[in-house]
Amino acid sequence: MGENLPFVIITHDLPSEWIASLENRCQKVTGRAGEPGFSPELLERLPEAEGLFTLLTDRVDESILTRAPKLRVVSNMAVGVDNIDLQTCTRHGIPVGNTPGVLTEGTADLTMAILLAAARRLPEASADAREGRWTTWSPTGWLGADLNGATLGIIGMGKIGRAVATRALGFGMRLIYTDVSPRPEVDAETGARFVTLANLLSQSDFVSVHVPLTPETRSLIDEAALKQMKKSAILVNAARGPIVDSQALYHALVEGQIAAAALDVTDPEPLPPTHPLYSLSNCLIVPHIGSATRGTRRRMAELACHNLLAGLDGLPLPHCVNLVVYTQKP
Repeated sequence: MGENLPFVIITHDLPSEWIASLENRCQKVTGRAGEPGFSPELLERLPEAEGLFTLLTDRVDESILTRAPKLRVVSNMAVGVDNIDLQTCTRHGIPVGNTPGVLTEGTADLTMAILLAAARRLPEASADAREGRWTTWSPTGWLGADLNGATLGIIGMGKIGRAVATRALGFGMRLIYTDVSPRPEVDAETGARFVTLANLLSQSDFVSVHVPLTPETRSLIDEAALKQMKKSAILVNAARGPIVDSQALYHALVEGQIAAAALDVTDPEPLPPTHPLYSLSNCLIVPHIGSATRGTRRRMAELACHNLLAGLDGLPLPHCVNLVVYTQKP
């Protein structure tokens, strides 16, 4: 019976309980954990694959699809799909699924955590305490930025941006936002006021990035954008690394164009240990852990399984990012 089940490639090892719904529904081979992309062993099995279960570190493009003639569905365990060539998948008639919604709260929590850490200079203060530079209580030591009364500018008022805004209200922050899509002048849920990107950059004490990576948003925060920000401002990026120009950010931090940055994502990713951003005390970098809670990651995997099984059964994916695949002519 098992030989008649569809064959699936899961690019990286995951806890069995996260993908329990796949049992007795498909044959599967799993890649090694901790390595980006398709391993050589998985590449050899692509001709058999009817489904792919991928992570955001796995590039799915023409070079993969041409080796997988039986492929019927790609299920990405992420809300972003910038690792997948959607146009090519659509041309091949392959639906692509993602995992929206389930990681909203975890990513918003992480955004506020690194924003607070940068605002109150926690990494620097912790290092000074650990390394013996904390000799007495100092009235001017490790002074940080206030959140209460400060302006938070949110770039991208989608689900995650709005969840961050809701949390920021609890800290007494004033909210403004901008978005690539038309939005109301005042967000009904949070009271955030819509402004242009230029106005957001110039007015904000904190700038938090929550747009997807697209050709339009790549290097959105470049040298020119950073120069528009307040010298006291803090930049937070929990979206995608290439939205921020890493070299421009380094120079802005060194030259005092902005006060600090907190990054959950980088360009490149992972950022090499020798990268100069690591040398800066005013730059906090964590390894893309926005969704890294036990509950969030499990829900992401489970939703990715639902997408995968629907595609294997010839049904519409619960969360499909290229819906045109269902209406285009073969």
